[in-house]
Amino acid sequence: MSSVAIRPVNTPGYPMDQDLLSTDPAPSQGSQSALQEKINQMQSSRLGSRRLPTVPALGRILPGGGLMAGGTYTVENSTTLAMALLAGPSGSGAWCAVIGIPDFNVEAAAHLGIELDRLILIPHLDGQWLTVTAAMMDVVSIILTKTPATITGSDASRLKARLRQRGAALISIGSWPQSEAVLSVSDNRWGGLGSGSGHLQSRQLKITATANNGHARSVDLSLAELKHGGWPQLNGTANNRDVHRFVPRMVSA
Repeated sequence: MSSVAIRPVNTPGYPMDQDLLSTDPAPSQGSQSALQEKINQMQSSRLGSRRLPTVPALGRILPGGGLMAGGTYTVENSTTLAMALLAGPSGSGAWCAVIGIPDFNVEAAAHLGIELDRLILIPHLDGQWLTVTAAMMDVVSIILTKTPATITGSDASRLKARLRQRGAALISIGSWPQSEAVLSVSDNRWGGLGSGSGHLQSRQLKITATANNGHARSVDLSLAELKHGGWPQLNGTANNRDVHRFVPRMVSA
């Protein structure tokens, strides 16, 4: 497969933000002031109550009752849980991107309700995580990524401002500064196995969401409850899924 270069997309109605894509570790004082003013202007656009489609069981423990446009969320120890968060917007017609996760399982994603025909995979980044992630915020409604340990607080703030401007959301596997909530699986039980016989039939999880104010909520649910169909469609898109018909778009940085 040939490589496709990811470049910033200039969405109609939005100016290209070159400051966001800069990797200069020591910007001038003038650049810092201009950037701070730009971030303040972006953050002045309030999210209001625009909520993205969310699995009902998870919406009950998330701040605001679900994933919020412009929000960032951390998932600590479960790719399955991260996929379940992605499934709501995807099932409603939104385009999604998975960035920097080479072992992302598309079959498992499809079974959880992620629409493969509206999924972009960018598994290998060649050190361009910040540039690629910023560019994809202009293209898709929700991003799932494995955040590099090298991300700085200023980088996170810039991306947060861009998410708010675009009305997109980001789910990070691994720590993200200033997340709306940190989600984790604290108990994971399998059912169906007897004494030396049987096969796995069910999975029960305890999921906890801790808001940025320290308030935590937990829910016990089965893996089946993470699967939710019949999402309301965005822009009149159809919801006829065929796992064998569609394949995700895969590009490389």
